[in-house]
Amino acid sequence: MNSRMQGYCCLAAAMALVGSTVVASKIIATGLPPFTATALRFALALPCFALLMALSGARLPRLDRRDWLLLAAQAIAGSVGYTALLIAGLQRTSAVDGGIILGTLPLVSAAIAVVLLGERPGKATLAAIAAAAFGVWLMTRHAADDGGGSSLAGNALILGAVLCEGLFILLNKRLRVPVAPLALSTIMAACGLAFSALASLAEAPWTLSLPGPALAATAYYALVPTVGGFLLWYAGAARVKGAEAALFTALAPVAAVALAAGLLGETLAGQQLAGMACVLGAVAMLGIGARRTRAGSP
Repeated sequence: MNSRMQGYCCLAAAMALVGSTVVASKIIATGLPPFTATALRFALALPCFALLMALSGARLPRLDRRDWLLLAAQAIAGSVGYTALLIAGLQRTSAVDGGIILGTLPLVSAAIAVVLLGERPGKATLAAIAAAAFGVWLMTRHAADDGGGSSLAGNALILGAVLCEGLFILLNKRLRVPVAPLALSTIMAACGLAFSALASLAEAPWTLSLPGPALAATAYYALVPTVGGFLLWYAGAARVKGAEAALFTALAPVAAVALAAGLLGETLAGQQLAGMACVLGAVAMLGIGARRTRAGSP
């Protein structure tokens, strides 16, 4: 197997693990409150990232006060906000809907850049955002047709999680000094643990029963997708072009939906399948538009 094919396999495996976090979060949601579960996730992941830092000889960056504040905001949005809202949303909606909505991340990131950074979107970007919005609307319509008020609230919470992750990406671009991926993951885990542990005090975790399946799913989330997914993604990204790596992110919602149907026994309605098709089509349009922009640039 050549280096590029190895890269493809690593990227595909990494995105399959990302998709599996939806199923893991659904199991976590049945037994643990969001912030307590988030704190446990980072408490398990942080020592692993610290060990990887020590083994690789990596060092934490020297940053000014502004960049440290941006990293703290990233942790609140992308680490704590994303995980807690995802778990809270999956307490109220299906993992199938959750997986499809998570697939809108590239489109949400593009929309945030347009709204907050004033970037001028191309026709392909606008069409992609519209297609993704239509896909999410199909799922909310499906929830309403089923009388699922809780599903509508759950879908909104998961969309909030996607917005948090989009803000994470935006804030990362505002750093004056680029932070290496391993150092960034370690900082996010440390800050995520601190912020989520503080927020979990409102959930009085010392009074909770800790069911085995939820704890096992939290450990899986922390060690396999968080740490293992990091290693697989960057091992794959080192072997292929950046544009090729970006295309593999579309596998995450597909994996989430397939695992939700296969492992949790959730059914796929026609509107949900149509919504997923719209989201995947939107991501493809965004990728095509980005390639045309790069090709047209001097």
